Amino acid sequence: MNLIIDAGNTRIKAAIFNGLELIHNEVFKVDNFVQGCVKLINHFNCKQAIISSVGAIKKSEIAIIKEHIQLIELNSLTKIPFKNEYSTPNTLGVDRIGLVAAAVSMYPSKNVLIIDSGTCITYDFVDDKSHYYGGAISPGIQIRYKSLPEFTEKLPLLQPNFDVSLIGNSTENCIHSGIINGVLGEMDSIIERYKK
Repeated sequence: MNLIIDAGNTRIKAAIFNGLELIHNEVFKVDNFVQGCVKLINHFNCKQAIISSVGAIKKSEIAIIKEHIQLIELNSLTKIPFKNEYSTPNTLGVDRIGLVAAAVSMYPSKNVLIIDSGTCITYDFVDDKSHYYGGAISPGIQIRYKSLPEFTEKLPLLQPNFDVSLIGNSTENCIHSGIINGVLGEMDSIIERYKK
């Protein structure tokens, strides 16, 4: 059994794999993820682990996990199944490296556009020869909601609502429509441009 840890900007996700089969997955808060990972290691008798961290995980926390399992810290020097053509490979987020590696493994010899919607929305392109060229980084849904009250005087901070119509009939509905339909329109447009 292998433990996979994905520490993002907002959440820390952990998954247990037996080969390519997903056995179990969990989401942790930053303050209890080490204890949660150690519990998973012991419960599933994990032998190896890898961590991809773009969040604020302390070296001391990683050291505790290393006391319990052989741990690889994904970085720009980790052996990967694609050729990295990014002009600044040391600045490429490890979350994006992990996504491209998964895409190449799941869709060999195919052009793949990977879209990941988290704190930021990332777009990454790898071609049918497993060459990774880059993509784009865009503000995520939460960032868009938070930016409106921060940069305006009267617009409220709302929680995301994905059940929206195109035409909002109140300020709140207009905000929901603008953000959600804006993200969907952005994604549709980028997908079409990559297809061309």
